[in-house]
Amino acid sequence: MLYWLYRVIGSTLFFLFYPILLLIIRFQSHDGQGLRQRIGIVPPLDPPGKGCAARVWIHAASVGEVGAASVLIRELAAAGEVIDFIVTTMTVDGRRVAGKQLPAHVNCLLAPLDVPWVARRVINNIRPDIYACLETELWPALLAELRKAGVRAVLLNGRVTERSFTRYALGRSLFGPLLGGFSEIAVIRGEDGERFSRLGVDGGRIRVTGNMKYDFPDEDTEAVRRKYREILGVDGEDVFVCGSTRTGEEQILADVYRQLAAERDRKVVWIIAPRHLKRVPEVLSLLTGRGLGYDLFTELAGRGRSRDVVVINCLGELSRLYSAGDYNFVGGSLVDRGGHNIMEAARWGRPVYYGRGLKDFSDAADLLERYGAGFRVADGDELAAAILGHMRERTAYVQACRNAVRAVATQRGAARKQASIILGLLEEKREN
Repeated sequence: MLYWLYRVIGSTLFFLFYPILLLIIRFQSHDGQGLRQRIGIVPPLDPPGKGCAARVWIHAASVGEVGAASVLIRELAAAGEVIDFIVTTMTVDGRRVAGKQLPAHVNCLLAPLDVPWVARRVINNIRPDIYACLETELWPALLAELRKAGVRAVLLNGRVTERSFTRYALGRSLFGPLLGGFSEIAVIRGEDGERFSRLGVDGGRIRVTGNMKYDFPDEDTEAVRRKYREILGVDGEDVFVCGSTRTGEEQILADVYRQLAAERDRKVVWIIAPRHLKRVPEVLSLLTGRGLGYDLFTELAGRGRSRDVVVINCLGELSRLYSAGDYNFVGGSLVDRGGHNIMEAARWGRPVYYGRGLKDFSDAADLLERYGAGFRVADGDELAAAILGHMRERTAYVQACRNAVRAVATQRGAARKQASIILGLLEEKREN
């Protein structure tokens, strides 16, 4: 009944606004490209070429999930399978980052509207063999049409927070059948698996695999660090990186920076990356009001850094910019926004600091704190005290760096386990 209502309401609204969407496509070429993809106007793709095992459609909601898609594609390629990949994102920023980070042969599109007619059109044009949904991004019409078309679907990096479980439980008559459409579900933690079971998923289709977002490729971390410190024009200075900051946090962090910069015999460079680029002007205004001069990251290549504050005004750089940091703070956590991926900062072997509002990444916080690499603070004063403590006690700081390396190492293998699910389905397809 719920799906029927969802389908009727969605289809009615779509066909009411369809003429307007066509007019926008006709007269606004920039917006029109994305809208074409949203309403299913995707050029038909040829079948995978000779020697290609299959076409896999990976759906990644936004920028964070694009990182997980990159790891998954890397693992599937390492297995020796030649696969044609289509990656869809819900956000324009996600598509932009996907185009930048993923291999050139990967087709990056905006996800279609969740309307049966649109979903059917996209499926017919893409002709996927497998649909891999990253995290719990459930679109009822799309999943129903995939099932009708005989496309195997898998849910990877699945998780159900306490907050979302309550919502899913209320709509169990809708979400239960949806989840039943997945051939297999790979979950991050045992608790996630238990919640999926309580929503009606057969336990035999659930695998606990760990989090692909925390399974980073082997890299020469010191080489990456040297590269980004050179871009930033940093030599002996301490670097304080604040990533994915949200409204209300920059004021607090400006005060923290003042305290760090006042430390005797230390020079501190502050790197600040707002979560959303549209907030960059707001952050620049705040810095000006505080009497803090700044450089924009995109302008460093031309003239180098001339000030001690750098604002990141582009997408796709933050996860590697953390490598340049000595003290890395991850935002969305001093305010009640659930936090962001603290493992992106920990991977570079430096301690990570964050607020108490890290509800969405509590598993990562528990891991880092267990190893002595994550430091949860209540406010700006506690953040400044934690960092100053590490500045003054180098033995404790060096140990925290080692602890970060050890904690991240425990997460290796999640991508390989999840890639094996897709490889198993491909093997079944070959045998049938």
